[in-house]
Parts: sequence; structure tokens; C-alpha cells
Amino acid sequence: MKKEEIKKANLSIKGMHCVSCANNITKKLNKTKGIKYSNVNFSSEKAKIEYESSIITEENIVKIIENLGYTASPIDVADIDRDKIERAKELSKMRMLLLASAALSIPTLVISMFFMHLPGKEYILLILSTPVQFGIGYYFYRGMFLALRNKTANMDTLIAIGTSVAYFFSIYNMLTNPMAELYFEVSAVLITLVILGKYLEALAKGRASEAISSLIKLSPKKARVIRKGKEITIQIDDVRIGDQIIVKPGEKIPVDGIIISGYSTIDESMITGESMPIEKHKGDTVTGATINKHGSFTFKATRVGSDTTLSQIIRMVEDAQGSRAPIQRFADQISAYFVPAVVSISLATFLLWYFVLGATFSFALIVGVAVIVIACPCALGLATPTAIMVGTGKAAQNGILIRNGEVLETASKVNCVVFDKTGTITEGNPKVTDIETYDVDEKYLLQIAASIENKSEHPLAEAIILKSKERKISLKDVSVFKAIIGHGVQGKIGSNKITIGNIKLMKDEKIKVNQIDAIKEMENEGKTVMIVAENKKVIGLLAVADVIRESSIEAIELLKKQKIQVYMITGDNERTAKAIAKKVGIENVFFEVLPNQKAAYVKKLQKKFIVAMVGDGINDAPALAQADVGIAMGSGTDVAVETGGIILMKNNTTDVVRALRLSRMTLNKIKQNMFWAMIYNIVGIPIAAGVLYTSTGILLSPVIAGGAMALSSVSVVSNSILLKFRKL
Repeated sequence: MKKEEIKKANLSIKGMHCVSCANNITKKLNKTKGIKYSNVNFSSEKAKIEYESSIITEENIVKIIENLGYTASPIDVADIDRDKIERAKELSKMRMLLLASAALSIPTLVISMFFMHLPGKEYILLILSTPVQFGIGYYFYRGMFLALRNKTANMDTLIAIGTSVAYFFSIYNMLTNPMAELYFEVSAVLITLVILGKYLEALAKGRASEAISSLIKLSPKKARVIRKGKEITIQIDDVRIGDQIIVKPGEKIPVDGIIISGYSTIDESMITGESMPIEKHKGDTVTGATINKHGSFTFKATRVGSDTTLSQIIRMVEDAQGSRAPIQRFADQISAYFVPAVVSISLATFLLWYFVLGATFSFALIVGVAVIVIACPCALGLATPTAIMVGTGKAAQNGILIRNGEVLETASKVNCVVFDKTGTITEGNPKVTDIETYDVDEKYLLQIAASIENKSEHPLAEAIILKSKERKISLKDVSVFKAIIGHGVQGKIGSNKITIGNIKLMKDEKIKVNQIDAIKEMENEGKTVMIVAENKKVIGLLAVADVIRESSIEAIELLKKQKIQVYMITGDNERTAKAIAKKVGIENVFFEVLPNQKAAYVKKLQKKFIVAMVGDGINDAPALAQADVGIAMGSGTDVAVETGGIILMKNNTTDVVRALRLSRMTLNKIKQNMFWAMIYNIVGIPIAAGVLYTSTGILLSPVIAGGAMALSSVSVVSNSILLKFRKL
């Protein structure tokens, strides 16, 4: 059986008038054979789709969307110019509609209010309001008919019905009873107010998505490369892997790579958020879009195009901003039934006032129109996506990458954080601190230890190799190498069998260890001790210590203040583990845990807590995947850690606290938005229906209702934008 190939499509969708449009497209796509997943985001006007290429093509998907009445086209998520052009076009269109509508509706309102006895007034109002109703209002009629064609209803349905009733009832009165009230200004002003709301909403949505724009602007446009022995300047898109690129002081580094000659300090703040420039030498990695401060250097390109660190960040932020949080399902469910419910309430209001309470036909009709106009599900639909857009954008600008809305929501509920020790609480650069020898000299001990460890990839092995290099000790050939995961290594040098590892390994190999007191003393200082044995005899001890990150103590203190449980997990023995934990203020420690056992410990904690696991994203991958939220420490060049739901670009442990705090702030914004959107309708609809009229004389006119409706959507988006100014 042929394995299905899942492809991804990123589409720009135009013609959506409200969140209901996005929901309708999503539903249609999700019901289509071959489409595995789709999400249409009204705020960003983009769709993320996963599909089986053997069943359906991207062209077919575009046609499905176009058949629904919208326009769709493939996009590159990093195409900032296109995005800016499209947004500028949309704003320009809304501005022209607004100006035209205002130019006609303002005179209509003025004549209706202040020139009631103007000769031919009704014909002047008809002439002024008709272009607004059917020219500007075409925007809403089209949306309504598209919704009806798809057997649903949306915000446009409410606006089209409400304004049409006011307009056509005015024509009826004009023809049958010249003395009756006319409501041409209601339909004209209402359309103008809604267009104003749409214009302000488009402006606000543009500000909400500024994070992506600011990230993409970082990318340089050209690169200076050496080809055929000559230095030439080429477009960034023409750079190939392996190209040698020259960077001079003050220039941006074009792509990711490794320095092959020269030296400099580099400002990486735009990628990692780290303010201090970083020294870079031959062999060090450099990241595209960072700024070369002082020296000149040449580097070899290792990642170009969509594979660069910046492109990966942009793609991840784009995906996060277009994703849906679980809490959004609540708003979607309400929106699905909202429009039919509002039309029903409006009809019931008209019937009650006219037939039961004895109001005039025109009074009952206008009250019914006010109910239709004030109720709009757009504010509720915008509550979640706008907050996620701002929250994930703010995170990216602070060196924190959040994979999607679901991770963001889960992170807000975390009440337990598990830290891996090496590379997370510590810097991950261990150094040899103590050397003890028995019947051999230090040079010999380091020589055979470094020779064996040279075959290993463990961080502790690197410390021993580094020490031998410092002493300029040459290495010997090793045969029959074997790594015993979590315990140590073995190998042969000549005819001698060398064993390096912990006490457990020595016991398994039946090697007698008489240096227990010396080992305990070093371990009590937080050092990891490796016992070196040659042919079943201990010939030395090597103690290795890793420097604790300065940020670790502060981060753990802040987490504990927030009543979050903190655990440390490590493969170290009990004494070493507890010594490190004590230094950083952690009481709960899991020690002597093998890499493949970490996930099981996380699973146990999940029975009591919502768990975040913090690790380096490589040997901690199973635990990161098991946790409710996996937080991967990154160096700025390894941002595509697949198992991390949150990736910290800086090696700063306090960013764990910031990430969790931001997730809580974002979820609070979503809840605030939902509350205000719902309370607005809960209070507004009864007032528009006239519940206060008999007792207080207060009645909400359709014009005021329209203004309030437009304002509700703008206020929700603006509330989300306030998140940008909150301190992390």
C-alpha cells in the first residue's frame, strides 16, 4: 500500500467579512476528502491546510474556497512585501468606502434632524441614501448572499437585513403616507458606522501582526561572496550552501554559517533578545540577520533560504499566530447559532411591541432593527485570535518562541516545572576540577581517560578531552569501545582494558573501589566523579563540575513565589544531585535517572500536576514530548527543536518564568475579551429591544446601536494590543 504524502499549504484569503466567514471556510475544507486539517484565521486572513497530495491538490483547494465566494492564493509565509501590499490595499479600499459613505450619510443625518420641513426632503434623502444602501452596502449584501448560498448566516446578514428594513420601510411610507416618519438616515448612517468599525479594526489588526513584519524586516537583501576567487555581491536568494561570505564591520550577516577566518563581536539581540554582543572566533557559528559590530571575517554558509534561523522563527511565529487555542471552540460554537438566534429575537421583539403592547408599526419595526444591528458575533470571534497574535508576537520579540495556541493555553495552567540539570540549570560546559592518581602520574591518567572518552559524545567526556588538550597530551588508539548509558564507558588501549564511570559500573565490573571517602567529599561539593580503572584496578579519580547559570537561582525563586512546584531531574548520584539542587534552592530531586527514564518520571508527576519540562531539546526529547508543555533551551541556532512546545532562544532560565507569565497574561486577555463581547450582547440586546422604555423612556436607536456594535469589535482588538505594552 502506498504511503500517503501529507503536504502543507499556506493561503491568503480575501473577501472575508467576519469570523463566521472564516468558520464556514474551515468547516467546508475539513469536510473535503483528502484534507487532514485546516484552520482559517480571520484576523490574519490566512489559512493553514494539511492535505493528502494523492487525493487533492493545492489548486483544487483554492477552487473550493473560490466556489464559496472568496479569493485564495498561495503565499510564502515570509513574503512581507506582499503582505504589506495586501494590507495597504485593504485599508485603502476601506478608507475610500468610508469617505464616500460619510460624504453621503452625514448630509442625510443633518437634513433628517435639522431640516424637517425642507421642500422635497424625502426625495433628497432617497437620492443621498440609495448609493450608500446599494453601492457601499453591496459589501454586506454580497456577504449575506454568500452566507445564504453556503446555508448559513453571518454579520453581513444582520447588517443587510437591518438596513434594508429601514430603507424599504422609508420608501413605503414616502409613497403611502407622506406625513409618516422616514428612516433613510438610519440605513445610511448605520452602514457608515459599520464601515468605520471595519476600517478601525483593519488598522488594529495590522498593529496586532507587527511582530512578523518586524522579524522579516531584519533579513538582509544582499551578500558579499567569493566565487571563482573573486569577491562579488549577490542577492540573498542566490546564496548557496558552502558559499564563502565576507562580512565587514556594521553589516548584517546574510545567512547562517561557521566562521572560517577572522574574529569579531556580534549583536544577536534581534534574534535572541540578548543585549550584550557575543565574541566569535574561527569555528563559531553565526546567525543570519545578526549584526557584525567590529571585526571582519569570512564564514561558510550552512543554512540558506527557508532553512535559516530567522526563517524558522518567522515560520514558527506565523504558525502560532494562525493557530487556534482550545478556548476558541467556545466562541465558535456560540457564533454558529448566534445570527439565527438574533433574527428570531428581533422578530419576537417586533411582534411583541406591535401585537401585544400596542405600539405603532414603525416603532415596533425600528426596535426590531435596533436588536438586529446591536448584536454581532464579530467581537466574540476576534477575542481569541487577536490575543494569540499579540501574545506570540511579543514572545518572539523577547526571544521566546511559542509553537501554537494550544501550547499557550496549557502553559497558563502549569503548576509544576521539571528542570533537567545539565545545560539547563547549569551552563552545560563542565570542566575538570580535581585529579587524583594512584600509582600513576596525572599525564598518564589524563592520556588514557581522554583517549577512551574521545569516542564518547557525553558532555563530561568533552571536559576530560579539553583538559588533555590544555596539557597538550597526545591520545592513544582505542579498540573495542563500549558506552554504558548512564554509567560510563569502556575500551582497550593496547592489551589493557580501561573502565571509566561511576561506582555502579565498578560494582558491575567487580572492580574494588577503596577511595569512597574521597569520592563522597567531591560529590558533596556538587562535583561528578569518574573512577578510572585499568585492568580491574582503580588508578585515579577525575572530578568534573558544571557552572550553575546565574539566572537559575532567580528563576527557581520566582517560580516558588508563584506557588509552582519545582523539580530537578539528573543522571547524577544522590549526593552530587542534592548538592547542586541545594545551591539553586530546589528541594525535590530525581537522581540517577537514565535518559530513557526521564519521561516516566514526568508521567508520574502528571497524575498530580500540569507539568512543564525544561531541557536542552536533544537527550531530553522523550521527557519534553511527554510533558504537558515541553520547554526547550536553545542557543539561537537550534530553534527547530521539534519536541519543544516553547523554545527559549537565550540560554536564560528566567525566560521559563517569562514564558509562563506571558501565557497567563494572554489567556487573561482572551477571557477579558470574551467577557466584554458577551456582556455587551447580554446587556445591549434587551436595551435595544426596549425593556427600559416603559419605565425610563430609554430606547436605543438603530444608529446608536450600530455605533456600539462597531465599537465592540474595535475595543476587543485594542484590548489585545494592550498586551504589547505589558512588562514580562
